[in-house]
Amino acid sequence: MALTKQKKEAIISQVSELINKSKLTIAARYAGTSVKSLENLRKQAKQDGTTVKVVKNRLVVKALENNPKFKKIDLSVFKGMLIYAFNENDELGSAQTLANFAKTNPNLEFIAGLSEKGELIDSQGVLELAKLPSKNQLRSILVGTLLEPLNGFVTVLNANLTSFIYVLKARETKIN
Repeated sequence: MALTKQKKEAIISQVSELINKSKLTIAARYAGTSVKSLENLRKQAKQDGTTVKVVKNRLVVKALENNPKFKKIDLSVFKGMLIYAFNENDELGSAQTLANFAKTNPNLEFIAGLSEKGELIDSQGVLELAKLPSKNQLRSILVGTLLEPLNGFVTVLNANLTSFIYVLKARETKIN
């Protein structure tokens, strides 16, 4: 059943809003992926804060044409059966979600990405972004790096106290 003009405009508006809010939008070809797998992807993506949608490319292109940020990019890459991933909280969330899904579903192929600044990222760039650690992972690495010298200092102090206690125990044993 064909979409009415009003429904198309509503979809264009919704996609436009998702793209504007998204830190990184990813387009991937999903031909050959089962419906059940796509449902699992949507569930997993929702847990990661990523919105995954299958939208007609014409409507996505229309939404991009209406956005001044994306006027200068080549929209010809958006062809074929594509799925779109949007994440408004994490710069790498959408790429990482699709990359994790692609590990078990090799039919998923990255096509392009759109940054929040209006830049088009090629498929290789998207793959490289997906390999980067997320914000939370970087924070935990930073905290670990900052705490390591303190942990070492506490260990040295603890070793001195432990050695002192062993000397006292040995002395007590020798006296008794």
